[in-house]
Amino acid sequence: MSKRLSSLIATAAVIAVTAALAFAGGAGAASSLPTLNIALTGTTGVSVSGSTVSGAVNVSSTFSGKAPSGPNSNGPTWGLVRLNPGASILQAVAAVQSHHGDINALTPYGSLFADGSASGTVQTALSPGNYVALNITGNGNPALAPFTVTQSSSPAALPAAANTQIAIEFGFRGPTVLRDGTIVRAQNAGYLVHMVIAFGVKNPATGRQVMALLRAGKDGKAQKLINRQFITLAGPISPGGMQQQVLHTKPGYYVEACFMDTQDHREHTQLGMMRLIRVVK
Repeated sequence: MSKRLSSLIATAAVIAVTAALAFAGGAGAASSLPTLNIALTGTTGVSVSGSTVSGAVNVSSTFSGKAPSGPNSNGPTWGLVRLNPGASILQAVAAVQSHHGDINALTPYGSLFADGSASGTVQTALSPGNYVALNITGNGNPALAPFTVTQSSSPAALPAAANTQIAIEFGFRGPTVLRDGTIVRAQNAGYLVHMVIAFGVKNPATGRQVMALLRAGKDGKAQKLINRQFITLAGPISPGGMQQQVLHTKPGYYVEACFMDTQDHREHTQLGMMRLIRVVK
């Protein structure tokens, strides 16, 4: 994750953890998917159990212990890294560390293809290969749990999404109206690491004002205009990353945004990577 998370995102992460979950596991087809379990303990523990075969899975996460608060915490958060053939987790970690936490440095060795808040459930698709589950609750070095995904003779398929939000450089594609209670997919179709999050605003005029402030790098002033509704469609995910969830949040207007940093330490919002969306019943 970007080393310089804005105060806006740090505050929103705390809200997301302490408030009701914005997403929950879907019914029907989702309930029939195999489950990969990720258990987080504080900032230093992570374990994996359940289905480790290729195909669609529910990723079910839990958290126990105490998470740090304030700007040094992401809230209880997990990530899944798929390593490239021949790459090791030591190479991947060293590359990110040598680039001061820039997840884009992971690309030659693997991809952060899914992540989420714990406790909760998201859906993604696993391909055969070597993986690492991460506990990224703190902003320090993550805890690691390697595991291997083997080829399934009958891989499960992901339930169809009603809406797909696509991140690219430097914007979003897909419908701007999301329906509560439906499956929403988040996908990174760009060449850089992106996040797909949204935070509530009072009305479209306020949303446009917030976006103008974010474009100018005035995150603190923008923060004063947002409300306590916060949606995480995807935290930082690498190119090709994809996950989906059932949307359960309050209808209204939201600013969809990416706060990852460029190489010159500008947030992607300063390059215009945000837009106004609406959630309806």
